[in-house]
Amino acid sequence: MGKVTGFQEFNRELPHKTPVAERVKNYNEFVGLYSDEKLNQQSARCMNCGIPFCHSGCPLGNVIPEFNDAVYRGSWEEAYQILSSTNNFPEFTGRICPAPCESACVLGINKPAVAIEEIEKHIIEIAYSKNLVKPVAPLIKTGKKVAVVGSGPAGLAAAAQLSKAGHSVTVYERDDRPGGLLRYGIPDFKLEKWVIDRRIQVMEEDGVTFQCNVEVGKTIAADEIVRTHDAVVLAGGSTIPRDLPIPGRQLKGVHFAMDFLKQQNKRVSSTAINAEEILTTGKDVVVIGGGDTGSDCVGTSNRQNAASVKQFEVMVQPPEKRTAHMPWPTYPMVLKTTSSHEEGVERFWGINTKEFLGDENGELRALKVSDVSWEIDDFGRPMKFSEVEGSEREIPCQRVFLAMGFVHPQFEGALQQLNVKLDDRKNVQAQEGVYRTNVSKVFTAGDMRRGQSLVVWAISEGREAARKVDEFLMGHTTLESKDAVNQFEQVFY
Repeated sequence: MGKVTGFQEFNRELPHKTPVAERVKNYNEFVGLYSDEKLNQQSARCMNCGIPFCHSGCPLGNVIPEFNDAVYRGSWEEAYQILSSTNNFPEFTGRICPAPCESACVLGINKPAVAIEEIEKHIIEIAYSKNLVKPVAPLIKTGKKVAVVGSGPAGLAAAAQLSKAGHSVTVYERDDRPGGLLRYGIPDFKLEKWVIDRRIQVMEEDGVTFQCNVEVGKTIAADEIVRTHDAVVLAGGSTIPRDLPIPGRQLKGVHFAMDFLKQQNKRVSSTAINAEEILTTGKDVVVIGGGDTGSDCVGTSNRQNAASVKQFEVMVQPPEKRTAHMPWPTYPMVLKTTSSHEEGVERFWGINTKEFLGDENGELRALKVSDVSWEIDDFGRPMKFSEVEGSEREIPCQRVFLAMGFVHPQFEGALQQLNVKLDDRKNVQAQEGVYRTNVSKVFTAGDMRRGQSLVVWAISEGREAARKVDEFLMGHTTLESKDAVNQFEQVFY
């Protein structure tokens, strides 16, 4: 490595954030960039550990020690080539990935892990500034046409890889702009949309065609898409949210989290909202669900000047550090405090919502809740809960956002028309590592296949599905395998 003793000399530091009081006044990204000196120091912390477990921690198999070394030496083109050989969109993962690679960092055994995610973001931003991000599709095309249904991270990754292989790719998106979850599910203060537009422009220069406001199975028949293309990749995501069917669910003021987040993203982009507006200004807000989507609702509510914000989670509060049941290098289920939590929220653990209570006008006025006690097994896992006697009470609120995850993809429309088989969880069935459905020429990738997951997993799924589509069309593939070491050797040796 560039500096053998770097991990002993430098502590982990993250870039400066805009103070809370200032950043909640707008929807801009608020995480700064390292100085040249700090970036050099942070990359120097990557140790010559012998077995880089960060490779296995990353679903993409990013070749992390090598790009850290290139950053330390200031070799930006080399760093970009290493990173882009495994990751199509470092500008996305560098902003919104929970960084499982850092949980597997060897340095993280007894010190704070290397700031891999931030270094990744810096590599791609420097690459753009130095005009290193250019189209990569070959001039000679294969003559094969591929349709990608859905322009979220899985669809974009599949499209980028298939274009790189020389195929003509058309991406169909039912929203007015490409990006899927990236554009309308993630707030601008975490991912400003010019970041997506910049990448879309590169893909269009690569020859990828985007057709928006087109819902396959509704605007255009699914069998027509199959008939007019040599292969189809279904990458529509897991879009059906988990509901909370308790008394009072029909009251005004109870909303799914994604309806709320999508509306605000449209406001920021000055896009028309064709539904009743969902706002939290001056309201008492409760977010039900303790994950990232719930956190995004917290941050958005604060920016809309909510009177108060609470977040409920029925599970027990996770520990702050690894326990014996979460050994390194596994991904630890520890307490996560996000930047949105830092901006103001009251968090509740082990609380169960029993009823939505309304006023005479059918408007939400409060929640009936109770505390719960969990039975824990020998491995520290919660098994079942029981209500704490005498804990039932009302909590005033006028807006509730259900952020309890997603259960499966939308079946009506394309999936129904194609008659694809579903698995036990109602996801599109496709053999692991093959990505091919029961329908000829039709493949699937991302949350639509594996269920709700991370953006980095969606990118990995899209890349791997593209390899299988390329093999199906050509009998072989020129696209890189997921094996990070093999990819590194293919690119540099």
